[in-house]
This record gives sequence, C-alpha cells and structure tokens, in this order.
Amino acid sequence: MNNQPLVSILINNYNYGHFLGEAIDSALNQTYSNIEVIVVDDGSTDNSREIIQSYNSKVIPIFKANGGQASAFNEGFATSSGEIICFLDSDDIFQPEKVTEIVQVFAQYPKIGWCFHPLKFLSTNREDLPKENYSGSSEIYDLRTFIQQGKLKGKLPFGTATSGLCFNRSLLKQILPMPEAIRITSDDYIKYLALGLEPGAILLKEIAIQRIHGNNAYTFRKDKVNLKIQIQILTAYWIKTNFPQLQKFSNNILALGLYLDWRYGGNQEANNQLVKTYLSSTSLTEIIEIYLRAIYYSIKQ
Repeated sequence: MNNQPLVSILINNYNYGHFLGEAIDSALNQTYSNIEVIVVDDGSTDNSREIIQSYNSKVIPIFKANGGQASAFNEGFATSSGEIICFLDSDDIFQPEKVTEIVQVFAQYPKIGWCFHPLKFLSTNREDLPKENYSGSSEIYDLRTFIQQGKLKGKLPFGTATSGLCFNRSLLKQILPMPEAIRITSDDYIKYLALGLEPGAILLKEIAIQRIHGNNAYTFRKDKVNLKIQIQILTAYWIKTNFPQLQKFSNNILALGLYLDWRYGGNQEANNQLVKTYLSSTSLTEIIEIYLRAIYYSIKQ
C-alpha cells in the first residue's frame, strides 16, 4: 500500500433523501484528500436521485433497481478503485478526520485486512444518546482461530454497524460479491467473514455518527425479532455455502437463529426451508451440536 492510497467511500441509499446530502457532504469534506465517493441508489422513489445528481462530478453515482443492501454493496465495490474501502449508510455521517485515521491504521499495520471502530449515536433532534462502554482496547485482533472453532463472544470490545467498517481491497475482494438474498443488515455477513479470514485492527474512536430514528432497520428496535431471526439464518446459510471452512461458526449462528425462533415464534416458512436445506448437508453429530447449543441459549436466557 502506498503512502497516500486511494480510499473509496461507498454510500448505500434507499429513500433517505432527507439524510443523504449530509452523508455525502461528510464524505467529501474529509481531511484526507485522495478519495472517491460512490453513491449507490437502490431504486429510491423519493428525491434521492435529484440530490445525488446535484453533486455532478464530485461523486460517482450508481442508479439501480431495488435489490437490497447486499446488491448495493456489490455494485459499489465493483465500481470502486480504492485500496481501502469505507462503507457509509446514507443516514449516517463521517467525522472529518475519519479517513485520515483509517489510513494511518492501515499504514501502521500493513498486514491487516480490516479496521472497525465504534459509532457515536445521535437522535434526529441532535441529542447524543447513551454511549457504549467498551471493554477492550485499540489494538490488533487476530480472531481466525476463534472463528474457525465457532467462537466469538467476548472477543471484541464493541459491536459495530455498516458505517464503522473499513477494509483492505484484497480482503473485500474475497468476500464480495455477496449473496443478494441478504437484503438487509448485510454487514453481519461481511464482518464475520473478515474476522475469520484475516487479522485486523480495532480503533476505539467514534469517528462516525449513526443516526437513530424511526426508520432504522435494526439498531435499538425491539420489534425486529423476526428480522433478526431471518438475518441469523441467512447469514449462517451463506457463510456455510461460500466458506465451508468456517462451518463451526455458521453452525453457532444458526443455533442462535433457532433459539430466537423458538422463543419468539418467528416460524416463517422461508426460514424453515432454509434451515432444512442447511441441515441436509450437515453431519448428524453437527446437527446434534447445533440443537444442543440452541437449547443452551434457551437455558441461559
């Protein structure tokens, strides 16, 4: 990686025209100058197209039919040229020093494939929300052995969403394109695979802002249990399908999905069929382990 690598900022958007301009501005107004900003509009029906077009050549626009977040990730990455890739949800904001900080981390640790950082939560009325308490430190993490053994819990100091994920291009090229069936919260698939494939760095600085609002698909939503079940099962299925060396980890993700389904009664036919397909190519010993772990989650709760 050269001293001033090109950084691609990939903004994915669907009907967030009322937030989109601020997200694009935050990407363009970085203290680091060697960037390209790619805005993928996933078939919006609001004024998003007009907002994107108003930036003219300052951004690289992609207008596509609605296909979900995974398809937006795939299109954005295929168009990008950067050595470092930073994702930004269109309702979030980068702090001005975000890219500078990320480039410094990749320069300091040239063998890492990813860098994750926490997000500052902000309500729509501009009030700060409660800050997460981090239990770790800024350092290199190599979790490949833990992932391959099916373990992760407690190994990272925080959980992060799309706008806190940054990757070396060579790592992301192993992961994308990703299955477009994962239409929402597609970042789980990407970050789990990143942890299982290469070492990375944790930067305990809130260098991006996540808005918390009524349309958030996931964060702080207690009424999204069925969505969480679907995401767990889809993520498990596609990790096993595309990266069989990480099957022990995908087995545990599936076990969590089964537990949630038992507890909250998701019971969607599509989920049930995917579970059957997953288990049809799984050994009897592993099936028993999956259900025992799901039972363990039930008892633990």
